[in-house]
Amino acid sequence: MRVLMIGDVVGRAGRRAVKDCLPSLKVELGINFVIANGENAAGGNGITKTVANELFSYGVDMLTMGNHVWNKKEIYEYLPKESRIIRPANYPPGAPGNGYNIYTVNKGVRIAVINLVGRVFMPEVDCPFRKADQLIEEIGDRADLILVDFHAEATSEKVAMGWYLDGRVTALVGTHTHVQTADERILPGGTAYITDLGMTGPRNSVIGVRTDIILRKFKTGLPQRFEVANTDYQFNAVVISIDEYTLRATDIMRVFNFE
Repeated sequence: MRVLMIGDVVGRAGRRAVKDCLPSLKVELGINFVIANGENAAGGNGITKTVANELFSYGVDMLTMGNHVWNKKEIYEYLPKESRIIRPANYPPGAPGNGYNIYTVNKGVRIAVINLVGRVFMPEVDCPFRKADQLIEEIGDRADLILVDFHAEATSEKVAMGWYLDGRVTALVGTHTHVQTADERILPGGTAYITDLGMTGPRNSVIGVRTDIILRKFKTGLPQRFEVANTDYQFNAVVISIDEYTLRATDIMRVFNFE
C-alpha cells in the first residue's frame, strides 16, 4: 500500500495545489491514504471547518496540525468533534482535540497517525520524546502501523526524533519549516524518514508570505503584518510505500510539483 503525506498547506494557493494535483496523483501512484498538514490552510494561519471540509472534498483523508492550531477561535469547539483532524499530542492536558487517531483503510489495515510539536525555538509544550513513548505504548496492538508528523523548527530535533523512533513507527516526517529537504531514507530499523515535507502553497514567496513584506522586514528590522502570497503554487509531499504483508516501509519518494 502507499501513503501520501503532504507538506504544510498554506492559504488559497495551497488549497488550489491540492485540488489540482491530488486527484491525479492518487490514481497515478496508487495512493491508499492521504495525510496533509493543515495548520496554515486558512489564510496562512490556522484552520476552519470550512477550509478543512474543502481539503477533505479534494481527497485528503485526514489533517495534522502544528503550533498555529489554536489561531482560529472556532477550532476549540470543532476539534473534539472532527476525528479527521488531530493536533500535537504534547500540548498540556486539557487542550481540546486528540493528538492521535486510528483509521482503517485498504482492506482493514489500521493506521495510527500521531502529531507532535517540537520544543526548540517553539512555544513551550511537554516533551515530544516522552509523549511519543507514551502514545506508542497506548496504541499497542490496536494499529498495524504508526505514522508520525513531527512539527518542529530545528532540523537536529527532527533528526533526533527519527533515530529515537526508528523501528518503532512506520514513518516519521518533519513539517513546519516549509522547505522540502533532500534526505528521505529508510532508517536501519525500517522507519521511513524525511526532515521536512516542505510546503504546498505559493511558490513565489518567502515560505508562503509575500516577498516584499519579508524583504522590508529584513531591511528595516521593523515589525510587519504578514500576508500570504497569492502566486503560482508548489505541491510538496512524500509517497511512502509499505509492504502489505510485513507492514514495514519499503520506500519513500519525494514529490515536488509546481504550477
